[in-house]
Amino acid sequence: MKSRSTLATWLGSLDASRLARVLGTRKDAVSPPEPRSVGELADRLQRPGSVALVLPRFALPHLQVAEALAALAAPASRDALAGLLGVADDETTRELEAVLEALADHALVWPDGTEKLRMAGPLRHAWDKPLGLDAPLEELLAGTTSDELRGMLAALGVKPPGTKPQRLATLVEHHSDPGQIAVVVAKAPAAARELLERRANAAAGEPAQFIMFGHSSPGLEPGARWALERGLLIQDRHRYGPARMPAEVALALRGPGWHAPFQPVPPSAASAAVTPAEVDHEASAAAAAFAARATSVLSVCSAAAPARLKSGGIGARELARIGKAAQADDAVVRLTLETAYAAGLLGRDGDRVAPTEAYDAWAEQEPPEQFAVLLQAWRNLPLTPTQVRDEDNKALPALAGAPPCNGCVQARHGLLAAAAQLPPGQGVRVASELGPLIAWHRPLADALPQDGTPFATVIREAELFGVLARGALSALGIHLRTGDAEGLSAECRRLLPPATAAARIGADLTAVVTGTPSARLAALLDSVADRETSGTASVWRFSAGSIRRALDAGRVPEDIEADLTAVASGPLPQPLSYLIADTARGHGRVRIAPAACVLHGDEPALLAELAAHRKLAKLGLRQLAPTVLISRSPLDTTVAALRAEGYAPVAETAEGTVRVEKARPRRTAPVPPPRGTSAKDSGRIAGTRAAKASAAIDSNTLAAQLLAAPPTISDPAPFDGGVPFATDTEEIVAGWAKHLPYGDVRQLAHAIDTGRAITVEYVAASGNRTVRTLSRLMLDPPYLEAWCHLRDAERVFTLSRVHSVMSVPG
Repeated sequence: MKSRSTLATWLGSLDASRLARVLGTRKDAVSPPEPRSVGELADRLQRPGSVALVLPRFALPHLQVAEALAALAAPASRDALAGLLGVADDETTRELEAVLEALADHALVWPDGTEKLRMAGPLRHAWDKPLGLDAPLEELLAGTTSDELRGMLAALGVKPPGTKPQRLATLVEHHSDPGQIAVVVAKAPAAARELLERRANAAAGEPAQFIMFGHSSPGLEPGARWALERGLLIQDRHRYGPARMPAEVALALRGPGWHAPFQPVPPSAASAAVTPAEVDHEASAAAAAFAARATSVLSVCSAAAPARLKSGGIGARELARIGKAAQADDAVVRLTLETAYAAGLLGRDGDRVAPTEAYDAWAEQEPPEQFAVLLQAWRNLPLTPTQVRDEDNKALPALAGAPPCNGCVQARHGLLAAAAQLPPGQGVRVASELGPLIAWHRPLADALPQDGTPFATVIREAELFGVLARGALSALGIHLRTGDAEGLSAECRRLLPPATAAARIGADLTAVVTGTPSARLAALLDSVADRETSGTASVWRFSAGSIRRALDAGRVPEDIEADLTAVASGPLPQPLSYLIADTARGHGRVRIAPAACVLHGDEPALLAELAAHRKLAKLGLRQLAPTVLISRSPLDTTVAALRAEGYAPVAETAEGTVRVEKARPRRTAPVPPPRGTSAKDSGRIAGTRAAKASAAIDSNTLAAQLLAAPPTISDPAPFDGGVPFATDTEEIVAGWAKHLPYGDVRQLAHAIDTGRAITVEYVAASGNRTVRTLSRLMLDPPYLEAWCHLRDAERVFTLSRVHSVMSVPG
């Protein structure tokens, strides 16, 4: 409460412009309605969720300063912070002040009235062991008795005061002086000194020896008892495990020359001079090429909606089909599908992914407007669209509906921030050298397992869009970084040429379009020709098959010639006119009618009578010749209908012979005799059983028993009108795990509530079925976080992909 009131006091002391800046940097933490007071605003800014949203957006020095303050157990003075970070010169001091100013703008760190630095409570707990340091001595001694404190002081050669609070304060004061700690450790036995120095300098998370407090044990490490008796190591009474070293002791043992890491300056990258014109030229070429290929990809999806896997998403086979038809590689196909889906141009339609009505309006726009829509969707896409492998090295489908990944968003924003910090007129020599810069600007960003160099995938995506060109941030990237939608649209119109409405049709039966074809031109050429290449120049080839495809779609040869003449940059070549005429001449010379069976006979009058019979109209009879009829109904249905009307047809086999209709008597498999019974007695036993069964019960008795028998059907599930859910967890699980029967829902909910392990059958995003044993279950709808025993790691599972639940034996 003290920390919150201090934050409210600090916020109340700010002028309007500074307070507006704090609110502007914490938009995600302040949700409507607007706070009614500074105190209410302070409470909102102190919520743990707001810190979790803000923290990933910080650069490395901000996180390093925040971690150092957490290690100092703020409030701490600026001098103490600077000393811990090793800040000595004026330049580094100014950089530290700039970092503290940025943290204050997010209401994470602020000065109080005593010139001490305070920090938000949720931020203090963001690190389990900041700088590898444990809790302060006073916190670790909370459960220690007065006699134990007296013994520690006596072992240190300090006269113990009379009360427990006084003894605790004396011990804390003693251990807070690095000089006194150094004197004590210098007199320690060699084993104890080695143990303490190793523990003080050990990396965070390194496994330590288990030490019991107050008595020796067979596993006690040499020198541990000496350190425990003097409070240099403290055993936690509330848990088993290694003894804990107070933060004051660890800092004293690390020595005055040790400093916490502080890297206010980003790493350097080899750069080369590049002019704005060169950047614009390469960005324009990349953007135009991507816009053309993206239009082709979505056009292919419009013509034939891609099928979804049973587990969700578009699999490798469909991606390859789309890429082949659109002449685009896998990265462009995935990037287009994900951005178009995020922009609302694609949507799930049953087992397909189909264009939406918004796609029709988008397809009529000019390439700059089309490209701007996809580029803006990419900026905040909560995943990396061109990721093809998961952490288990399994293939990932596109549009798989993966959980939102904030680290993926931060990787993209880190790239924009890193490229924006390059000196004017400079670009990196090799794009991969931006990886360390991204890691500095966004330390909490996610790097993909498939990346050979850090953040190679997101860098490649930026190059495909033209956001990164010649190793520098293009004009597109500058406006994308600031979120300036109007400026981005203007740059797209400047860099991307308008759509081309004409094609150069040659005598070699090809149509060449320079630039991005208009939607009408692309649709026309796709309908009458086959696309061979896409990009800055697209090529279509005419063939008898492509012309026949247009004729099959209902086009007439005169309309095809007229439409092509309208878009051709010159007269239509004679070979193309001959190809259209020759293909149309042979089109439809043979016709194929749908039929389930054929009726034929020697009497034309009889067949004409059948075709005109009103009661046989449901069969769909159609006369092809005086002695031939076809029926849309199956053979057996047709035969039965004719016989019902008094006719006497006979059925034929596929070879044309009369089918003999002889019903075979039904037989069943014999019941095997009981085990141990000889074949000789099996017949007698079966007959005796049948006789006893018929004599023991008659039909009336059987009916009475059936009516009196209790129902054996299980109770219906709550969503089928049965009893209410037993717990809220059951209702939540049932709402998301659509494939689970109610019994499995109850079993899974019980495992979540009781903390028990469970075995599930799970369909991964790749479509593979696996059986996983899970423990430490945490429900986060629509996901289930658990420890996977197969992978020996924490995993996130989608509830809708859980298909069955089994208990764990034992």
